[in-house]
Amino acid sequence: MGNTLETPMTRLVESMADQIISGLGGPTDLVLVGIRTRGDVLANRIEPLLRERGVTKLDRGTLDITLYRDDLSEIGPLPLVKPTVMDCDIGGRPLVIVDDVIFTGRSVRAALDALTDFGRPRVVRLAVLVDRGGRELPIHPDFVALRLPDLPPTQRVSVRLTETDNADQILVESR
Repeated sequence: MGNTLETPMTRLVESMADQIISGLGGPTDLVLVGIRTRGDVLANRIEPLLRERGVTKLDRGTLDITLYRDDLSEIGPLPLVKPTVMDCDIGGRPLVIVDDVIFTGRSVRAALDALTDFGRPRVVRLAVLVDRGGRELPIHPDFVALRLPDLPPTQRVSVRLTETDNADQILVESR
């Protein structure tokens, strides 16, 4: 049994877009990359908001980090790998990685490793919907819509999005 946080998802996603624009010094050339699955869905929601806020050169990418994870042996012998889509040049451009929840930082580390296969961005920033604290690696998000600091490791934060889960919710539940 868990708690559903009553925060409108639309407002959180708009906050992420506003922070990205502000943090990059205004509208700019940008590559927005979502980590599969929910980070990609969030990036799809953020993209039109960035365009509305004046970003005229905006490319999108999707990363599947499965093969870059440091716990790959724990996933099983046949992990489900979905396509990574990077149909743009990221070299020398600002890039924002989007994910739903940051906890230990290991997924972001895997995303950074995956990005090196596609080039060297000018700068990489991290946007997350929820920062629940508890980092194991020195990785911290630049743009955060909701902070839930000091959750015990026994608690799990789950983001549900209409596109994948038929509802927009943030749940805090026991592992």
